[in-house]
Amino acid sequence: MSTIKLARLCTLALTGVIALTATPAAPATPALAASAPEPREIRYTAWTTDADFASGSQAGTSVSGGAVRFETAAGTTSYTDPFGDGSPRQYDYATWTSPVVTTGFGLTELVSSWNADTPPGTWVEVAMSGLTDLGTTSKWYILGRWGAGDEAAAGDIHRTSVRSQGDSNGFVAVDTFVAAKGRSLSNWQLRVTLHRLSGTTTAPAVRSVGAMASRLPDTKKIPASPGGGAWGTVLDVPTYSQETHLGQYPQWDGGGEAWCSPTSTAMVLDYFGAGPTAAETAWVDPSYADPQVDHAARMVFDYAYDGAGNWPFNTAYAGSRGLDGFVTRLRSLTEAEQFIKAGIPLVASVSFKKSQLDGAGYGTNGHLMVIVGFTATGDVVVNDPASHLIPSNDQVRTVYNREQFENAWVPHSGGIVYVIHPESLPLPPAPSQPNW
Repeated sequence: MSTIKLARLCTLALTGVIALTATPAAPATPALAASAPEPREIRYTAWTTDADFASGSQAGTSVSGGAVRFETAAGTTSYTDPFGDGSPRQYDYATWTSPVVTTGFGLTELVSSWNADTPPGTWVEVAMSGLTDLGTTSKWYILGRWGAGDEAAAGDIHRTSVRSQGDSNGFVAVDTFVAAKGRSLSNWQLRVTLHRLSGTTTAPAVRSVGAMASRLPDTKKIPASPGGGAWGTVLDVPTYSQETHLGQYPQWDGGGEAWCSPTSTAMVLDYFGAGPTAAETAWVDPSYADPQVDHAARMVFDYAYDGAGNWPFNTAYAGSRGLDGFVTRLRSLTEAEQFIKAGIPLVASVSFKKSQLDGAGYGTNGHLMVIVGFTATGDVVVNDPASHLIPSNDQVRTVYNREQFENAWVPHSGGIVYVIHPESLPLPPAPSQPNW
């Protein structure tokens, strides 16, 4: 099942009358599956420490301080930014290649994510390759070219996904490798290429890099998952509405109407005190409220996709703010509850018809919102940046029925979440097939 395009678009469809207040959701009763469901195969693997990085192969890089660092040029390349002025620039590069990761199942989708320090004039490219079910090795698919800055005069590139990479083994849809129909990969590895302007000494570094590989059943509906111990726990995540930003800076994904992803990311950053400073947001029109949302939209924008919903670009932006951020899939709200118990909100990717999520007041082909907790009866408490499509931060906190929300999330995006947290706040224990 390919889920990658559904729940990233933040397109909202109005049908009927918009509810002005949340419709009370019926309490969800945890249910046990009548029969063993087809497994949701999900495995996340990452490299985050000196020992981890030392297990990979290097060309021009060094490992220290929990990061892979540009040490000396392994070569030089000419790069013409497709969204720049058309002039090629010379960059020195160095590479780090991960060990081969065997999944234990035939993966059909893979999403990589990374945290990197990219001073002006530097950027990173992340690519993946794997062993196909035919016993051949795939080519290297580029999963993203990323830099924290966007000042062309300083040598920054326009961060971008890469189109038109498809072949008989698979293709890349924005940020996700998708195996060709009927095909799969039994293993994978990542290659990180660090770039800096030739003639300079500023060095980029990668503090973590990993990928989530998955093979998901084509399940249209799932029962409500059992409780995971977080019922009655709600995290005090600030509420920001994307609707208050309508028409602002349309060069970045058309303005606030499509800013569900950066708005959600901005909420989590501010929850952890890692949002941009007043000096960093000084470029935002002072008449605009919550300039950190405008700043996030600019700093996660994918120029090829022409949108702010690139999943790993959002977590990489969080990483540039000193947090640890990555993209994975969860199997259920039971797993999501483990993060809430650990004090970590989750940005979840969903899609639904207006009739499928009571109290939303809209339908969407793709949307992101923040899971912040659970009611005493197990329903989901979220910060929905498009809540009721009313431009007010006061309308963002919403309660959705557990089973309805789970079905808007797990079957549609495959349970995609952004996990963003300070390194000092540990993740909950992972399940036996670790998806975090």
